[in-house]
Amino acid sequence: MNIAASILQCIKQLPQRSVQVEPITGEQTCLKKRKLVLAYSGGVDSEILAHGLSLFAKQHLEFECLLVHVHHGLSGNADKWAEHCLSQADVYGLSCIVKRVEVKLAPRVSVEAQARSVRYAALLSELEPDDLLMTAHHQDDQLETVLLALKRGLGPKGLSAMGKVQGFNQQNWIIRPLLDYSKAEIQAYAKQHDISHIEDESNFDDKYDRNFLRLEVIPALKQRWSAIAATASRSAELCALQQSVIDEEIAIRLPELQQQKGRGRTLCLDKLATYSKAWQSLLLRGHMESQGFAPPSKVQGEQILAQLLEAKVDASVEIRLTDVVIRRFKREGYFLSLDSVQNKANKVYPVVDVVNIDALLSGDIALPTGGTLLTQRCQTGACLRFPTASEQVSIVFALPGSTRCQPHNRSKGRELKKLWQELALPPWERGDVPLLCYDGKLVAAVGYWIEKSFLARDGTSGLSLNLRQS
Repeated sequence: MNIAASILQCIKQLPQRSVQVEPITGEQTCLKKRKLVLAYSGGVDSEILAHGLSLFAKQHLEFECLLVHVHHGLSGNADKWAEHCLSQADVYGLSCIVKRVEVKLAPRVSVEAQARSVRYAALLSELEPDDLLMTAHHQDDQLETVLLALKRGLGPKGLSAMGKVQGFNQQNWIIRPLLDYSKAEIQAYAKQHDISHIEDESNFDDKYDRNFLRLEVIPALKQRWSAIAATASRSAELCALQQSVIDEEIAIRLPELQQQKGRGRTLCLDKLATYSKAWQSLLLRGHMESQGFAPPSKVQGEQILAQLLEAKVDASVEIRLTDVVIRRFKREGYFLSLDSVQNKANKVYPVVDVVNIDALLSGDIALPTGGTLLTQRCQTGACLRFPTASEQVSIVFALPGSTRCQPHNRSKGRELKKLWQELALPPWERGDVPLLCYDGKLVAAVGYWIEKSFLARDGTSGLSLNLRQS
C-alpha cells in the first residue's frame, strides 16, 4: 500500500485551483496553501491514513495538513482517545486539533445520525472554501453503505454510496484515498509499520446498524463470496456513473421548471405535468435537493406529485416532511423550510411607528420581519407624497382583506385580498409585506404599489420606497 500516492491520486482528480491571496509585495502574489484536513478518530483506519499523510506532507509542502479529532464525550475513554491522537500527531510531525462537541440525545433520534451530524459540523469549522476533507473509509465501509442503502430502499444515488472524490458543502471537497483497500489490507499495513491505534468499544455494539452489518452480516457474506466487498464497490461505481448522467440531464431540464420567488425557487406544476411519471419523480427530487432539502422516499415522492398535480384547483395543499413544508399556489409548488414555517406560525408583527419625517427620510428603517425599508427622495416615476407635519406615520403588516385600495397603476379600486390574488402573492407571504400608513390610512404596499390619491404632485419631490430582505 502506498497511501501517500493514493492521496495524491485523489487530489489529481480535483479541478484546477484558481484562488489567489492578496499581493505580498509589489506585483508578487502567493497561492494560498490548501488545507488538507483528516477526520482523525485514532482507530486503525484513520491511524494508517494519518501515517500516510505524514509522508505525503513531507513531499508536498504546498498543502497545510491537519488532523482533527472530534471528542463526542459519549465514552468514558473519550479523554484517553484524545490524548492518544495528540501523542500520535507528534510522532507523525502533524498538527492536531481536538474539537469537543455535544451529542444531544432524544427519543426517536438516532445516536449514530446525531453524532455524525455534529462531527461533520466540527470538521467543517476547520475548512475554508476550496479546502479538502479526508476520511478513512475503505472497501468494507463501502459495502456497509451499499447494504444500508438497500435496507432503506434508496435508488441509484444512494446505491452509488461513497466516491473517492466528491463535492462537499458546496465549496469544499471530500477525498477517500483508502476506498480501494480492504479492512484486511489496512490491518496488515498497521501491523507492518507497528502503528498504535485505539479500539472504540461502541464498535462492538450490534444495536447500531453498521455494527450489526460489520459483525454479523458481512463476515457471513465474505465467507460465501470472498470478493463481495470489491464487487459491491464496482456496483456502486456503476450506479454513480448512471447517476451522473441523470444529474446532467436534470441540470439541463430543471431550470425551465423553476422560477425565483423571494429567497427560494418555485416549481412550475404545469410544465412538470408535461413530463412522464419517471421524469416527474426525478425532477421533483432534483428540485428539492437544489433547494437544500432531503429528497423524499419513493412513497413520499408519489404522494407529493399526486397532491401537487392532481388535487382540485381550489384545494389547499400542504405536505410536511422532516425538513420541508410543501404548498401549492397558482400552479406553483412552494418548498419552505420547516423551521421558517414554524417560526412564522401565528406570529403577529408589531406596528412600527415612524417618529417624524426625518426618520422616514433616514434611508433605512429596520422591520420586525428582518427586512429593511429603504427610502429616498424622488421626482420622477411613482413617488409617494411626504406626510404632513400632523400626520402620524406607521408601518403595519396586516390589514383586512376587504380594505379598498387603488394602486397608482390602476384606474379602479379593488379589495386588498383581490389585489394579492392578482399579484400571485401566496397567502402565507402576505403578512410580511410592509404597509405604510398615514394616520392609519394605507398609502403604500412597499414593493408593490402606492395609493393613487397619495402620489406626489407633478414637479414636486416625493418618496421612493423599496424593500431589502435580510
